[in-house]
Amino acid sequence: MSEGVDLKELKRRMDGAISAFKHDIASLRTGRASANVLDPVTVEAYGSRMPLNQVANITVPEPRMLAVSVWDKSMVGAVDRAIRESNLGLNPIIDGQNLRIPLPELNEERRRSLVKIAHDYAEKGKVAIRHVRRDGMDELKKAEKDGDIGQDISRSQSEKVQKMTDDMISDIDRLLAEKEKEIMQV
Repeated sequence: MSEGVDLKELKRRMDGAISAFKHDIASLRTGRASANVLDPVTVEAYGSRMPLNQVANITVPEPRMLAVSVWDKSMVGAVDRAIRESNLGLNPIIDGQNLRIPLPELNEERRRSLVKIAHDYAEKGKVAIRHVRRDGMDELKKAEKDGDIGQDISRSQSEKVQKMTDDMISDIDRLLAEKEKEIMQV
């Protein structure tokens, strides 16, 4: 007889979904420039897609300006294209091997679109957490069907998995609400 599902493993996987969500919303821009803004950007380089920070150095010389120093001169065009196509609303200015990226003032419309993106990230995180829950529940059903655990254990473990899922989803909702407030603050 086993004790059902490995709750620690499920929690670890759900925590992974939460940290991916935190990383995603950290890249959403609020009032000040941050190198994290360019985290979601990937560049077509050397035959594969690479994160921008693996082909260039990103700095914040001014509160509303990013500077990207591309290491390989032949990659400047690809980096420029990747930033323009990233849906971040940025228009780099090429200056030799460097790109200067002025960050536009956040107007009401831009703030709303950032909030919408944050909601998409939150939904993606919730879906990942629900997938982990489904895996756990499937494991429990299988263990019960195979006679490895009894109905009581299965039911109590199911409740624990559900409670863990609810807690994680409310964490995402709380983080989303904080980010939304931060974005909408003028």
